[in-house]
Amino acid sequence: MTRRATLRTTHDDPGIVAGALEPDNTESMHSRVEGDELVTTIERDSTGGLHATVDDYVVNVTVAETVIEATRTHTDTNHE
Repeated sequence: MTRRATLRTTHDDPGIVAGALEPDNTESMHSRVEGDELVTTIERDSTGGLHATVDDYVVNVTVAETVIEATRTHTDTNHE
């Protein structure tokens, strides 16, 4: 039996976040952009595997957002 979780996160530019996450995604993860949301579905064979993958994904989203924001702030500061 497959376990599935769908995560919806809202971003200023979800396409940039999706691109930042792509290298870490596995074959069990499928992402798409819907408006200002990044929608990711994760499927795993076990509950423990699903939990671990969701946990990793949430950390990766947080890191991606932090890096993207730092880059924007740095770029904005240099152009003033």
